[in-house]
Amino acid sequence: MRVALMVAEKPSLAASLAGILSNGKCSSRKGSNNACSVHEWTGQFRGETVRFKMTSVCGHIMGLEFVGKYNSWDRVDPAELFACPTEKKEATASLRMPAFLAQEAKGCDYLILWLDCDKEGENICFEVMSAVSGSIHNVHSNRVTFRAKFSAITDKDIKYAMDNLIHPNENEAKSVDARQELDLRIGCAFTRFQTKFFQGKYADLDASLISYGPCQTPTLGFCVQRHDEIQTFKPETFWYVQVTVGENPELKLDWQRVRVFDKEIACIYLNKVKEHKEALVEAVTSKEQTRARPQALNTVELMRAASAGLGIGPHTAMQLAEKLYTRGYISYPRTETTQYPANFDLVGVVRMLQPSNEFGEEAKAIARDMTSPKKGNDAGDHPPITPMRLATRNELESDCWRIYDYICRHFLGTVSRDLKYRSHTTKFRIGGELFTATTSVLLDPGFTKVMTWQSFAKNELGHQFTANEKVKINDIRLVESQTGPPDYLTESELISLMEKHGIGTDASIPVHINNICQRNYVTVGGGRTLTPTSLGIVLVHGYQKIDPELVLPTMRSAVEQQLNLISQGSADFRLVLKHAVEIFRLKFLYFVQNISNMDMLFEATFSSLCSSGKSLSRCGKCRRYMKYIQTKPPRLHCSTCDETYQLPVKGIVRLYREYKCPLDDFELVASTNGAKGKAFPLCPYCYNHPPFRDMQKSSGCNSCPHPTCAHSLSLLGVSSCFECDRGVLVLDCTMAPKTWRLVCNVCDVIINCFDDATKVTVEGKSIVPSVLHQTLTCGWVWSVGLQIRARSVAHSRSPLCTNRRRLPSLMVSRRRKDAFSALPTSFLWLKSTKRLRCAAIRVVVVVAVVSEAEVVKVAADVTNRPKTRWHSWPPTLFSSWASRYSDVFDGCWVDIVDRGIEITAKCTNTFPGKTYSLKLICEIIFLYTNKKNSFFHLECK
Repeated sequence: MRVALMVAEKPSLAASLAGILSNGKCSSRKGSNNACSVHEWTGQFRGETVRFKMTSVCGHIMGLEFVGKYNSWDRVDPAELFACPTEKKEATASLRMPAFLAQEAKGCDYLILWLDCDKEGENICFEVMSAVSGSIHNVHSNRVTFRAKFSAITDKDIKYAMDNLIHPNENEAKSVDARQELDLRIGCAFTRFQTKFFQGKYADLDASLISYGPCQTPTLGFCVQRHDEIQTFKPETFWYVQVTVGENPELKLDWQRVRVFDKEIACIYLNKVKEHKEALVEAVTSKEQTRARPQALNTVELMRAASAGLGIGPHTAMQLAEKLYTRGYISYPRTETTQYPANFDLVGVVRMLQPSNEFGEEAKAIARDMTSPKKGNDAGDHPPITPMRLATRNELESDCWRIYDYICRHFLGTVSRDLKYRSHTTKFRIGGELFTATTSVLLDPGFTKVMTWQSFAKNELGHQFTANEKVKINDIRLVESQTGPPDYLTESELISLMEKHGIGTDASIPVHINNICQRNYVTVGGGRTLTPTSLGIVLVHGYQKIDPELVLPTMRSAVEQQLNLISQGSADFRLVLKHAVEIFRLKFLYFVQNISNMDMLFEATFSSLCSSGKSLSRCGKCRRYMKYIQTKPPRLHCSTCDETYQLPVKGIVRLYREYKCPLDDFELVASTNGAKGKAFPLCPYCYNHPPFRDMQKSSGCNSCPHPTCAHSLSLLGVSSCFECDRGVLVLDCTMAPKTWRLVCNVCDVIINCFDDATKVTVEGKSIVPSVLHQTLTCGWVWSVGLQIRARSVAHSRSPLCTNRRRLPSLMVSRRRKDAFSALPTSFLWLKSTKRLRCAAIRVVVVVAVVSEAEVVKVAADVTNRPKTRWHSWPPTLFSSWASRYSDVFDGCWVDIVDRGIEITAKCTNTFPGKTYSLKLICEIIFLYTNKKNSFFHLECK
């Protein structure tokens, strides 16, 4: 039997598609990457019985990156990024997506792709084909690989797509590749250069990244342009004649001249009108008018409505719409089309909405008198956004329901009647000057009956005037006013501008708006208005001083047009890419040469490092105090050497007891994330310029392999971290003697211990570089040496205890208390997160007491233990040696509990004021009977 592999874009979508295509008769299993499931069933395909396997990816499989050294900000000139080689790497390495797809594709004869039907989805199609090319023979053939084209997750649409499969469009995929490469090269080159140039020069420049984007920057330019219009606006004073006539209610007349900017001339008109006590009705006209129903809903209109009417940002709105789509409530939410297909079942959708408690009555009324939708634009991509399934308010989250409710009401509005009203215009003549009054009467609410937010405001006249009628004037006055500036752009207005100028696509527009908000270039205010920050304003003005085209929408619009030519097959991928890259390379070189023009604006806006911050630690070069600038990114600045040293972004930095680094003589500082957070010492110079080859940049003393420094990893490292693969638990002395802790130098694991100790040191052989090493192809040896010296205090609580952070998989035991012992209890636990499959275990425990000359060594062997359960060792196993030290130990025993090993040594006799040392060495050898690795954690209690 032939096998067909189907691939969707998301796990939830794969489950929905499998349920529809199999008529709910598929079996499911978890994929090998633990992120995607595989659904299987048997059905018909191309006239034969086939076994189907439906799985998914999680968005893009591959991401474009620079090769090797070009990913380093410090070693590479940004200008080289325009020509350096690139490569595609796994977008999310932890998912192991290419290996997972290749594994599932083994033995398959067909590949059917159910990716989203847009250009990005087309690009993912070819990523999937590349991943399975080693498993499916001739995967690029049209006889092997097929593409499903669908716009809604409904039985009808999905089964129609299955019966009308097409083939992937390589041109659309290449246009996405071109866009990715352009954005990578242009964005990284400009971003790296301007970030490195400005970041270390100004104290109150609150930005860790000063980014540039071919779409992002013109988007910011629209916001700053409106800001400039507001700032440069000069109000002008004007006057107009205001006349009120009639009774119950009074009617204010509109002056035909509207307004006059010269007060003397306005006074002349006022005097002419004041001479009369009555106004003559010159003419009365009446006209029936309509307000057209909306066109079918597309992505841009949905984002505009969500921002302006619902107060939901475009990025969030699209996330909610996509969630509704994957759950089958609406059609595909990324479309530019505003015209329903000729075969679209409008009646069926209206009928589906009739049982609703929210808009069901309106749907029933519309069904009785349905109107053909307005003709819109057919972009040839997807049908407009429409409801596909009825939902209730209780089924959806609050904002999800609001988006769904809008989509349903908008659809009903498109098949409703137009709004109709009658407009009455009355013309009055007073002393030769014309005035008018316009009122409206609602005739038919039409579509506003369901789209209530657009309802018609009535302003009917209490008295209907007739021609040649004279009306008493109640009041005549000259009113003074001023012209006002425009408001800041709203998200809705910005979306319209981006669509008009071709900046981004319907899928990327919300991403670009979200980016300028996250980069701190604009802030979102009331009414979803976008106010540029000082940084955003300076950036745009700087680009305008150097090269206005960097911020104008014309450049990106031209690039988008060329990318569209690639997708249509009208332009060569490599030629378009080469041409665009070369244009921006030349612009970048010009930008670098003239960066001083932008720097002048930064100097006028932000304060220099020399005039900011407070003195903290001494520089190792000039021995003068450096200033600590706390604003992001935090750093130390030496005004004498004119050097700036970056500090950890998180936490508070303080002087660390005036200790000095033995390598460069800089005073050490300590970075602390609060009393319960991670803390470590660091040398400012070594943190920015690692002194050892294997030491990474931005590393503290707890990662420094210096062999003699008292604060280094070599002397304070205790054991490997049990939560991460690369970390080492290091003794944290930054808050001593109040708090002693073991802190991982990579992840966030923290172990609090020795509550009442006055001094704690680490002794013994260094564990660097690793405590975990492979010795046999079928086995592992894990040796952990831990010797901790603690000065005891009489009647203290247990000095060796654990406060676990982020250790959900470890075993929890009761904390024993002994009021008469400084070292009452210590535990060494070994816990497996999977069932142990071992042929033999050897446990060696060494307990050494300072007051005794001998070293007690206990060995125990366990062989041929059952694989499914464990037996406890007898308590008398160690009685032969424990009795020799009865004055010190009450006992020592080993138990295996809940698949874990517990080694307990209990001390009952101590002498206050003296120093004792407890050393536990656990050497454990596991010889596996199969190749499945178990994972173990070490916890001291």
